[in-house]
Amino acid sequence: MFEKNVPEETNGEDQVRLVPILGVRPGIYLTILYALIILLVLFFVLIYPGLIKPGSLGILNSEPLGAAVRVDGVTLGVTPCEIFIPRGRRVIELVLPGFQSHRIEQEIPGRIFASALFPHKEFITGKLQSDNPGAVLTLGAADYAEWSFAGEPTTAFQIPLSLSEGAYRAGPAGTDLRIYKKFNEILQASLRFTSTRAALRDLLRAKFLIDNGGLSPSPVTILRSAEEILTYLAETPGAAAWLGAILPPEEADVLVDSPWYQKDQEGAVALGLSSSLGTVSGETLEIGTLSFKELPGGTLVQGTPFPHATTVGSFWIAATEVSTEAWDGFLADEPEWRAENTQVLIERGLVNSDYLLPADNPSYPYPTVPGVSWYAARAYCLWLSRFLPPALASYEVRLPTEAEWEYAAKLGQRGELPLDMLGGLWEWCGDPFAPLSFFPAAREIIRDISSPERPVKGGSWVSSPVTIDVETRASLPPSSCSPFVSFRPVIALRETP
Repeated sequence: MFEKNVPEETNGEDQVRLVPILGVRPGIYLTILYALIILLVLFFVLIYPGLIKPGSLGILNSEPLGAAVRVDGVTLGVTPCEIFIPRGRRVIELVLPGFQSHRIEQEIPGRIFASALFPHKEFITGKLQSDNPGAVLTLGAADYAEWSFAGEPTTAFQIPLSLSEGAYRAGPAGTDLRIYKKFNEILQASLRFTSTRAALRDLLRAKFLIDNGGLSPSPVTILRSAEEILTYLAETPGAAAWLGAILPPEEADVLVDSPWYQKDQEGAVALGLSSSLGTVSGETLEIGTLSFKELPGGTLVQGTPFPHATTVGSFWIAATEVSTEAWDGFLADEPEWRAENTQVLIERGLVNSDYLLPADNPSYPYPTVPGVSWYAARAYCLWLSRFLPPALASYEVRLPTEAEWEYAAKLGQRGELPLDMLGGLWEWCGDPFAPLSFFPAAREIIRDISSPERPVKGGSWVSSPVTIDVETRASLPPSSCSPFVSFRPVIALRETP
């Protein structure tokens, strides 16, 4: 029998045998190959990053925090931050609104070896100075006012601590008694926008920071701040009712039962009985196609549910809303406000797409110009001021304040004037809208903080007469236009700057 050659058992695996290359054994050239691979990896990890991206890691900080970091004019972060700065001569700026910028020119080195793992670090710190710390806090207050219209935050929506951030930045200057007084006036004006519990927390935090020079408060300064707050609220009519409305239900119940709250309510009732509207003299002034009625000064009680007394000086008010005829005269002299230029006006932020659009209901009986923005109404008033007689050289045509509008409307209701200011169109008022306008504040601070919205009063012909009265107030952004919004101007003494 022939025997078969049985191959050696290989366990089912193929065997590969390396052969020498150019006489070099496999063990030698494999070692060289592995070494080259390792060197290549080390090159790309340790050397290559420093060659293609030379520079340093900048560790930037500032006092106060929150400054924008600009490198060669390009904003790259906000302090405190770590940013990569390319090698070379660089101009680095720390910029914060209301402060002088901190600017340095610095040679930034680079590191070749291991720059990705252990970069060279440049520590840059700047102390920013402000020539006007009041303006710094005002910037925070203006942002605080804008956020007040966003409502109470939720877990999904938060608002920034704009006011207390401004207090932190401006706080160190408050050791000067004159500046400290200015800071407190700004906080009092900010109270006019404290309509949510989140806003109240921000306001209180700002007060504590101001009283402690921008630093975290101590027990002593907390007590002093609390004493000042309670004294101010106790001396401000309507403050108890406001606090009762804004606090959580449990705390509000305790407040409502307190003697302070009861006394505040009794004062509100007494205040409501003390209104002293003047007696109309009947003087009439014709400016263009508008007829103005003269109103005397007096005391007006405003505000529901926070009554407060407001002094109103004498002024003239248009007997009707601005008519289409009167508006056409304005457009003849100021063609940039014509309807065909709506898109340009929209791009300038002065109107929206409803500019000068009439109401859908053609039965509206009054020839009043509708769809006018606050900016357009103000432009009309500035134009009409040109036609005032020489005897009124110290006067101006403008939109009425809320107090002036209410004063005239109440005189009309009383029969002193042939005015019916309810149920035509909503009418623009000139002053910035504040949810809590009963809190007193200096006029110049109200102007500086301003507001993202302007008041409208009177309701329109589509409003329910049951829900609209003289004290009803609403607000709109000043660029808003609606077929249900118009205006009537007043003539009053020109305000001094």
